[in-house]
Amino acid sequence: MIYQFSFRYFSQKFTKPIITNHGVWEIRESIIICLIDEKYHITWGEISPISWFGSETIEQALDFCRQLPQTITTEIIFAIPDNLPACQFAFESALAVNLTHEGGFRLCSRDFQSPGAYSGLLPAGKSALNQWSNLWEQGYKTFKWKIGVNEINQELEIFDLLISSLPTSAKLRLDANGGLTYQQAKLWLKKCDQFLPKIEFIEQPLSVDKFTAMQELSKLYLTPIALDESIANLHQLESCFQQGWRGIFVIKPGIFGSPSRLREFCKQHQIDMVFSSVFETEIGRQASLQLASELSTNNRAVGFGINHFFQQQEANWLESLWKTF
Repeated sequence: MIYQFSFRYFSQKFTKPIITNHGVWEIRESIIICLIDEKYHITWGEISPISWFGSETIEQALDFCRQLPQTITTEIIFAIPDNLPACQFAFESALAVNLTHEGGFRLCSRDFQSPGAYSGLLPAGKSALNQWSNLWEQGYKTFKWKIGVNEINQELEIFDLLISSLPTSAKLRLDANGGLTYQQAKLWLKKCDQFLPKIEFIEQPLSVDKFTAMQELSKLYLTPIALDESIANLHQLESCFQQGWRGIFVIKPGIFGSPSRLREFCKQHQIDMVFSSVFETEIGRQASLQLASELSTNNRAVGFGINHFFQQQEANWLESLWKTF
């Protein structure tokens, strides 16, 4: 199949900066791609790298798009190298008709219409204490809070206030982004064990190079551990699985790489997955949710409750983006 190819750089400022163990993030940069097939069907894809998570940089993605011809083939798309995982995701997603120029999104088989299907992201620090109730009123039942950002005793105090204020039926995920020491992780896990099943899991407590230590911790405590940065792409996922990880896997489709290869892996192996956002637009979001609908083997909330971190886009933002160049 032959496609006409074009792309545009796109950026959005977060309503509040995202603060994690990796630092402060203020602007989401991405690339929107457009493919037009021989029947003039238009499809879209989104390249939204997170370089500190292991993907390519936005500059590398732009360089890749600039060197492509205006007419590309399916063979070119499936030959995108593994060091460009966000590009792999965007181009393969655009091959599937997730969003047409004329008309709406393709429906997913799993219901993602209700906020209860999503995990709402809370800001780091004390701000979480004021944010969760707004999301709860909107229908969110699961929340994710960043830890490993401030001094641990301060965070533990905030945690006590947060966990005691959340309704009994709420679930809380803690995300350390690999920012804890082994001793700090033990403190958090011991603390969380007191609040099961309200605590769903701790995400990536230790850095990527501490895989064996995370395996040890998963056996010492009842609170589940989820891998995130450790499995940023398919190669890392395969490696952790082969080394015996049978806990939770957090998949960020937007930077994970080839959707078709992820599907193939999931056909061969039953794994406990949580699909999560990379702060993409509706284009990447819908492609990611389509994968979540196909591949999720449980009813865990997907980590896409992040819309409150952006101003709402105009309905014609996509058309405007193409006209401005």
